[in-house]
Formats: sequence, structure tokens, C-alpha cells
Amino acid sequence: MKPPIDSIEAPPFPRDAEWLGSVPLEMGALRGRAVLVEFWDCCRPHSLRTLPYLKEWHERYRESGLTVVSVHSPGFAVSADEANVRDTVERLGIVHPVLLDSAFALWREYENAGWPGRYLWGVDGMLVDYHYGEGAYEECELAIGEALAIAVEPMAPLRPEDAPGASVAPASPDRLEPPFDGPYEAGAVWAVLDGRGLVRVNGREIAVAWPGAHLLIVHDGHGAGELTLDPGEGVSVEAVCFTPGLDAARAPADRGR
Repeated sequence: MKPPIDSIEAPPFPRDAEWLGSVPLEMGALRGRAVLVEFWDCCRPHSLRTLPYLKEWHERYRESGLTVVSVHSPGFAVSADEANVRDTVERLGIVHPVLLDSAFALWREYENAGWPGRYLWGVDGMLVDYHYGEGAYEECELAIGEALAIAVEPMAPLRPEDAPGASVAPASPDRLEPPFDGPYEAGAVWAVLDGRGLVRVNGREIAVAWPGAHLLIVHDGHGAGELTLDPGEGVSVEAVCFTPGLDAARAPADRGR
């Protein structure tokens, strides 16, 4: 159960922060609008999997009084390069405001616990709802409707494991240093890669056209497998990350697609 939150006021955005896709915003000037703030990392798969929901909520509710802000706080060396962040924001087609929090100034103000960290502020500037990690999308969209005093029809889950009440099996912990190879359990396997070139994944070659998170293997639900990862010339591996799948659909290893 979440603690009482309606007495928590939104911290101000850092005055010297750089913004992408927006003039600098001030939280005080946004009173009268609901504000959805999500801390994310453009190279972190969990952040990328929540992003389509934020983009859709921006489109659905901006005219009704919602401002969506993605706060980019980098967790990897490749995502600490602000040029990579700008390129990724453009490649992903993000049009709502993005605040660059490279020094974690706003992260510390929020005492944020991880990526993604999502906070919904009401029209009075007080906290309405928050969530860490993937999931709770229907809950958040209903909270947006309550904050804006409008009726909403939550968007359909984008993945089976996103559905309310879905039985999701825990994935293996992310591997943030070598060895990256080895056994795992997950719904999908990703690699955070820098450079450009080719990487061989369990015997398959995958082209790396940009630095960032690349999807390597997808299982039908939660699956077990053995990863072998061999980066080619010009490519380096910064991490291997695992995202969850439905517990009810076990799949054989190495069903990459």
C-alpha cells in the first residue's frame, strides 16, 4: 500500500536545465494543469517499454490539461553523452518535453528510486500518483482522468504482460559488467551497445546502426536460455538487460526475432 501522498508538493524544475522539444518549463507556471513526470534513460529497456504509453497520453490529454515531461537521467556511459540523447529522442519520435538531468539534480530533489520513475502531479501541484518500474499503466491513466476531472478509456495493453493482473515472472538481474554471456530467464534480452557495426548473438548477426539499447532475443512469455554475445569491430557492450514475460507461457531457448 502506498503512503499518503496528497501532501507532497512538486519540486521545481532546475533553472539551468536544458530542454529538448520545449522552452524551459516552470512547475509553478503549470498550476492548473496536471503534470506527469517520468525519469527515464534512453538506453534502458524498461524506460523504452514505458515510453509508448507516455507518448499516447501526451497525444490524448494535452488538450485536456496534461503536460508530460520525460526527465532524462543517464544510467550508462552511452546515455550520458547528450548528443546520443538528442539523436535518440529524435529517432524515437518524442515530441513532448524532455528535460536533460545529466547531473541528477532533479533526481535528487525527488529522491527517485530508479528507472523508470513516474510521478503524476495534480492541477494544484500536489502528488496524485507514483510508480516505479514498468506496469500500472491502466492505474496511471485512470489517475490522469481523475486529476483532469474527465472520463477516460484506458489504452489497451501493448504487451500481454502489461495487462492488469497479468502474472509476470521475474527476469534475471541485469548484467552491468562482463561476463555478459551465460544462462538467463526473461521475456526478452537486450544489450546496451556503443558504436556501430555488427554483433553476433547466439550465432546470428545483428546490425548495430546507432548506440543504445538493442533487442536481441524475444521469448513467447517467460523463457529460459543461454546467451552468447560477440561484438564485432567498432561495437562495445556496456550492459545486458532482461525484461519480463508472462509466467504462463514458457518458451524454449533462443527464439530470437
